[in-house]
Amino acid sequence: MYFEKFSDDRKGIFVTKPTLPPLKEYISYLERIWDKDILTNMGPLHEEFREKLSDFFGVDICLPSSNGHMALELTIQAMELKGEIITTPYTFASTTHAIVRNGCTPVFCDVKESDCTIDSNKIEELITDQTVAILPVHVYGMPCNVDEIDRIANKYGLKVIYDAAHAFGVKIGGKSIASFGDASMFSFHATKVFNTIEGGCVTVKDPQNAVRLYQLCNFGIMGEDVVSAVGANAKMNEFQAAMGLCNLEHFEENRRKRKSIYELYKKELNEFDGIRMLDAYRDDIERNYSYCAVFFDSEVLGVTRNEIYDYLVSNNIYVRKYFYPITSDFDCYKNAGYRGETPISRKLSNQVLTLPIYPELEEEKIFDICEYLKAFIRR
Repeated sequence: MYFEKFSDDRKGIFVTKPTLPPLKEYISYLERIWDKDILTNMGPLHEEFREKLSDFFGVDICLPSSNGHMALELTIQAMELKGEIITTPYTFASTTHAIVRNGCTPVFCDVKESDCTIDSNKIEELITDQTVAILPVHVYGMPCNVDEIDRIANKYGLKVIYDAAHAFGVKIGGKSIASFGDASMFSFHATKVFNTIEGGCVTVKDPQNAVRLYQLCNFGIMGEDVVSAVGANAKMNEFQAAMGLCNLEHFEENRRKRKSIYELYKKELNEFDGIRMLDAYRDDIERNYSYCAVFFDSEVLGVTRNEIYDYLVSNNIYVRKYFYPITSDFDCYKNAGYRGETPISRKLSNQVLTLPIYPELEEEKIFDICEYLKAFIRR
């Protein structure tokens, strides 16, 4: 039987490192937990974090959750969606799982090669009388074409739920990415640009959807003696909220550090025609630099992505093939017969590596990574 095992005996440079606040700051919040003896069930830190998140996003309704996946899955359930949901296979497994676990059918739309987000020009041709929603993904924090997706959704009467797991802090024209669509899910997993150890949240526009989502996240409980719906348990606890409150204070500083790292990679790797990094498709996009995705064209470079991956890992540089494979090629989906031709998604999946990026990554290590890459490609 297979179980993933954690090993801490590897040495080297890892693709990410959890962002931790100064220990004294976190301890100050822990003291408040000990003072109140409240660990969960929407305690005072949970409520403080919820309010600060709402202010950060500039939205009226923001619901923290135990993790991003439950936030997404329960959002679909709260909207009572049944039918086909158009999405992209160039994403983490959670996106497709959340659709299927709700009894809905994913319809796969291809992505744009330029920024890896859903190709809005290909959405309408996939719409049928069974289509109920569009679930686009802001990949690597790159925003989808939200204006065109909004136009299509309004034309056909569809819900739009954004998988914004990568997009915390991203803005378009000064407006938070959380403002678009009917709902947006954010992941606060330890590997994300902003974390609450584990966790996530949903921003929702419709108050009725928000009430249903609250019910689903808390067993359907709406009072001491009132259970008004069949719900799950997706509450964020006080320890997660404390980490969120701490990390929120340092987010802009960490964003600036990530941007510097990303720009240094770009400067060091720009000599190769077969190496491509992502640029925003609009000048008014404020990125969060959550990932450093690099695409390697084997026909131009004369070396494959897998060969580059093996070489870097053999030298203790632990990059990731993220995303590979695309979700429609997973064992659990490849024979399911879901609609959608996605050659660009598959092409990108065979080219991509995400390089190490986190605020504490030293310039010396970035230079080392780039030198390994350049030496191997030249060789």
